[in-house]
Amino acid sequence: MMKKPVIIDTDPGIDDAVAIAIALHDETLEVRLITTVAGNVSLEKVTNNALKLVRFFEMDVPVAAGANRPLIKEAIDASNVHGETGMGGYDFEEPDESLLLKEHAVTAMYKEIMNSEQPVTILAIGPLTNIALLIRLHPEVSDNIKEIVMMGGSTARGNAGVMAEFNVFADPEAAKIVFDSDIPLVMVGLDIGLKALVYPEDSRIIKGMNETGDMIYQLFQHYRGGSLRKGLKMYDSTAVGYLLNPDMFEIAETYVDIELNGPLTKGCTVVDLKGYLGKAPNAKVAVNIDTAQFKEWFVASIGKCK
Repeated sequence: MMKKPVIIDTDPGIDDAVAIAIALHDETLEVRLITTVAGNVSLEKVTNNALKLVRFFEMDVPVAAGANRPLIKEAIDASNVHGETGMGGYDFEEPDESLLLKEHAVTAMYKEIMNSEQPVTILAIGPLTNIALLIRLHPEVSDNIKEIVMMGGSTARGNAGVMAEFNVFADPEAAKIVFDSDIPLVMVGLDIGLKALVYPEDSRIIKGMNETGDMIYQLFQHYRGGSLRKGLKMYDSTAVGYLLNPDMFEIAETYVDIELNGPLTKGCTVVDLKGYLGKAPNAKVAVNIDTAQFKEWFVASIGKCK
């Protein structure tokens, strides 16, 4: 079976770490490159976290550091959710610096995409700065990108602004570039992540499964994306879930635009499900998830890890 080539663009992040674990251990995916972007915490910290994860999983996947700030606006972070380092709670070994490429993430993505015999899927689970730069600097890559599957945006309200989800709000201009491109795009948003919960009984099962399960369980103790008692929100794992098991989702093909000018709504993903704007669809948008199926898939996926 030919594996699907994937680039993961990420800002680890506790839920990023879980999503990366699932993607790296799935037998249908070939993760060829991990690129980092400032988001949950600073670029230096998220890059360090990505390298720690690659060493923990004992996989020789190259890592390339990318944008250290948004295209235009001032940087924000989510250290209140993920902790000061972004991945506190587990005593990782020091990272293997030999896997860190000297070239910028955008250059590394460009080379990987253009040299691939198969179209590459980009799994985007952080702000979209790197991908926007890639599209602007190297528009020819669009011919060899199968699709971009992103965790970000929302069909409803936000978590970084009244109407804005964090990954899009962190760099709305970058999101606008990505949504305006002709590259096939799948948006798995905040509203889906709010439903994709891992409950205490699931966490206890995961803890005893393997080394990865124990690591994830310890990270969960420091994760503020929900609570251990009421359920932890697995935002980024929903994007991996779409890649691996799209039947879990209800999908609408629709037009999405990004609000850039509204002082109260900047970063809002305007998802035109009713066709008010009269524009052709530019994205597939997840509008619902089978939560029971997701939980079963999620636990089983952790069971496949080291």
